Amino acid sequence: MLRRTLLAATAMAVAGLWLGSAQAAPKVVQGPGADAQCFKPWDEKTKFFQWKKHNGPYRIALVNGYVGNTWRIQMIQTAKAYATSPDVKGDIKEFKVISTGLDAAAQLGAIEDFINQGFDAIIVNAVSPEGFDRVIRLADKNDVVVVPFDNVLDTDKVMQVNEDQYKMGVQSAEWLQKQLGKKDGKILEVRGVPGNSVDRDRHEGFQNTMKVDGNKFDIIEVVGNWDDGTAQKATADAVAVHGHFDGLFTQGGSTGSVRALMDAKHPFIPMSGEGENGYRKLIAEHAKDGLKGFSYGQSPALVAISIKAAISALKGNTMPQMISVPIPEADYTDLKPGVNFWPDLSDNFFADNQFEPCGVNFTAPQIMSQTAENVK
Repeated sequence: MLRRTLLAATAMAVAGLWLGSAQAAPKVVQGPGADAQCFKPWDEKTKFFQWKKHNGPYRIALVNGYVGNTWRIQMIQTAKAYATSPDVKGDIKEFKVISTGLDAAAQLGAIEDFINQGFDAIIVNAVSPEGFDRVIRLADKNDVVVVPFDNVLDTDKVMQVNEDQYKMGVQSAEWLQKQLGKKDGKILEVRGVPGNSVDRDRHEGFQNTMKVDGNKFDIIEVVGNWDDGTAQKATADAVAVHGHFDGLFTQGGSTGSVRALMDAKHPFIPMSGEGENGYRKLIAEHAKDGLKGFSYGQSPALVAISIKAAISALKGNTMPQMISVPIPEADYTDLKPGVNFWPDLSDNFFADNQFEPCGVNFTAPQIMSQTAENVK
């Protein structure tokens, strides 16, 4: 009798564990997903998730890491503008923002705290692509939707939103090689914030494409932290040490890199950089002088698409595990004032903020009216 009781108890415990794991969020389901024009799967191998439907309105938090450049500031401003927009605010009961700096433990602690407070979804710009397994398990246990974006995680256990960072590096390298018309020369690469996935992926895409068989480019690397001031100093120092460069690729702080070349009286050279308004203004002004510039855009509006994706998931919709956002781009041949750059706006405004398929269409005043302060 005792043995039967023990066997029955063991069976019930195993069944309970199985049910608990089966009920862990999210479920892997068959596609297609909701709103496929906005939430485009990364590729044909992308799996689909579904969370149980939550009753709205929702409590949503944005946990940002690094905040030391204008992209992050504009991203936070964009998140606040989106959360309070007429079409969205009815779905949001509470929206909080916190920036934790480069301390991964602090970011993980903030995410855990929001999970324990009962928030429905947490949007994350990650400090590191690794080390989030524990908070992901905690989120799944509590049926919380976690959405990393921009600096995403090396995992397929959460829904993520991003542009193809590796492809940005590839596009930049291909464009530079076409402009240079040769397979050798000295190239300056101004990298981003060390230790995260965006810097790594753009760098690898660029390096792998520049170093294909037959190429003999000498690539000098410096760190610019995606920040104009830092990138300007790093570029100036590189010019002072190495003299002349044939081409330049910067992950961000593009306006600063151009100004460093100008201050050093370095001839304008083919250059690939980010989507800063100041950089595009300089290209438009100096293309005739030799500044043949290519500008790809990692848009701060990614945060709005991430919030939109979280709300869709909370409503029980089927969602791609990895959502691909198109890469906005322009070069010296197709820059148009008032279309893809704004002569009357500040240099540090990021120009690409409209994604029609997602209904994300921000004006500069809507964004700039917000602050980058934490919302507690």
